[in-house]
Amino acid sequence: MVKVGIVGGTGYTGVELLRLLATHDEAEVIVITSRMECGRRVDDLFPNLRGHYDLVFQVPDVAVLAACDVVFFATPHNVSMNLVPQLLAAGARVVDLSADYRIRDPDLWSRWYGEAHASPELLVEAVYGLPELNRKQIAPARLVACPGCYPTSVQLGFMPLLVQGLVDNKHLIASSASGVSGAGRKASIDNLLSETADSFKAYGVTGHRHLPEIEQGLSDIAAQQTQVTFVPHLLPIVRGIHSTLFAQLQDEGQDLQALYEHCYAQEPFVDVLPAGNFPQTRAVKGANRCQISVVVPQDRRTAVVMVSIDNLVKGASGQAVQNMNIMFGLNEEAGLRHIGLLP
Repeated sequence: MVKVGIVGGTGYTGVELLRLLATHDEAEVIVITSRMECGRRVDDLFPNLRGHYDLVFQVPDVAVLAACDVVFFATPHNVSMNLVPQLLAAGARVVDLSADYRIRDPDLWSRWYGEAHASPELLVEAVYGLPELNRKQIAPARLVACPGCYPTSVQLGFMPLLVQGLVDNKHLIASSASGVSGAGRKASIDNLLSETADSFKAYGVTGHRHLPEIEQGLSDIAAQQTQVTFVPHLLPIVRGIHSTLFAQLQDEGQDLQALYEHCYAQEPFVDVLPAGNFPQTRAVKGANRCQISVVVPQDRRTAVVMVSIDNLVKGASGQAVQNMNIMFGLNEEAGLRHIGLLP
């Protein structure tokens, strides 16, 4: 049984980890932390977990967390980078859902997050936790940086085209839209129901923190420097991401449907839809599943890829559990066999 600790258990990614791990036959959460909710029962804050957990939130303590086999960080940026070195030194393994270890260049990280990185020496060691790209590197890793939600959808969508070198990798475009849970569980006027309902808007147009992560990942996939124009949007829904991706084909006549089906044929959590079918956010709600379709509209040389994921599952906590399964040699689908919720 894998002993699990969760740092930052009161946000949406934290409670999603708890939901998924509650049905995992080979993992047990033994520690969950929150400074604000210290002493409060988990099922008091999250009544959907009644009958599944008999835990109370406690203040983060490295000595206690070090008794775990793996520690998940479901925290804002700048938290894990201060605690991870101590946990690794004590022998625990870490899956970090924050952005602290996703970007390998400490100066680039500092430019986007506005402060110096506290443990830059670990940026090179951290393995980027996109299983479809780095499964072999994830297995022995001490520290896995779980990808962001937008970057997951964009990288999985572009991957087959870039691996085969079929597109102009300097002029990629990603138009992505996320539900409000992507902003986290915090008070914000912009995320009030009266502000988001019956509306649709772009944000972060001049620069979003996920952009350097996206470009780093796409460059790794293409094995050369890759650039993307990334524009995120806010959807009036709770969960879900839909990314529409555009790439200029170098040559015509490629069977892109067959390419995508072949690329993801052995991937348990990537579903390439039949030709003429297109992904919907509701079809993947609650599931660690990415649905993809690809077309070349009007017989022009622009490949259009559509991708849907649940931002809290395949875009965060589900992918984190998937990484844990790989790290400990478990069935990769353990705890992640949930079917999308309809309606």
